[in-house]
Amino acid sequence: MRRMRMTLGLTLRSAQGRWTSNASRGCSHGSLGLFVPASPPLDPEKVKELQRFITLSKRLLVMTGAGVSTESGIPDYRSEGVGLYARTDRRPIQHRDFVQSAPVRQRYWARNFVGWPRFASHQPNPAHWALSNWERLGKLYWLVTQNVDALHTKAGSRRLTELHGCMHRVLCLNCGEQTARGVLQGRFEMLNPTWSAEAHGLAPDGDVFLTEEEVQSFQVPSCARCGGPLKPDVTFFGDTVNHDKVDFVHKRVREADSLLVVGSSVQVYSSYRFILTAQEKKLPIAILNIGPTRSDHLACLKLDSRCGELLPLIDPR
Repeated sequence: MRRMRMTLGLTLRSAQGRWTSNASRGCSHGSLGLFVPASPPLDPEKVKELQRFITLSKRLLVMTGAGVSTESGIPDYRSEGVGLYARTDRRPIQHRDFVQSAPVRQRYWARNFVGWPRFASHQPNPAHWALSNWERLGKLYWLVTQNVDALHTKAGSRRLTELHGCMHRVLCLNCGEQTARGVLQGRFEMLNPTWSAEAHGLAPDGDVFLTEEEVQSFQVPSCARCGGPLKPDVTFFGDTVNHDKVDFVHKRVREADSLLVVGSSVQVYSSYRFILTAQEKKLPIAILNIGPTRSDHLACLKLDSRCGELLPLIDPR
């Protein structure tokens, strides 16, 4: 895999109590080429095949992954040449490390604090809007996303399950109190009025890269209700998805008459198991993803195209 070093110059610092960031503007279009892998030109025959697949579907379940959001400027982990694993030697935080170590939480929240203005500013792209429109017109029965960026919600999707949670919410590990991530940003600012940092590189899920020296002086707030440690309302690597949520999605799959995977390599078992359920139910499966997936052998249709380029071409009526 080819490697490239990214220096985005993200900065966040205080100036007389007023926090500013150069990372909060222009995220979508300028980052498109950075995080979306190369794909072949659209094949008109493949487009027609997907159109037939959607036309015949009456209770369509769609499962989306990071390949939907890369076109909004959010990097993913696995895309060839452009994902985090290809660009750096860094790996995502592990659930057990976060829960057991205060220094790990301090490092995570410092990096997340710097990256949040940019991450929160990302907007839906044509793929998100197309799926929202399918729901509005009654074509999309249910949407399951592995993404934690809230872009489907921003686009208006409501028949939605966020399988791995959402970065826009924060939970207390002790009492379960839920807080909006934007509110927590204000608490960070109050605790760190003179702290400043410059990040080099951008990771998925609102993360950036900081030096250990920058992290050491960063102050992390506790739960306002009980004083417990705070964690994003997302499933970190090494953790498991809530059983009730898994059961809920299995039911939606069994109620569907077809399954479309959009922008996911389906490498993580938390999503792959729903493909297996669809196969057991003998549902037709279509996959739209640049590059191979874990489920290609189970699909009746595979398309290697950009989600935001292809989905708006499909008539859901």
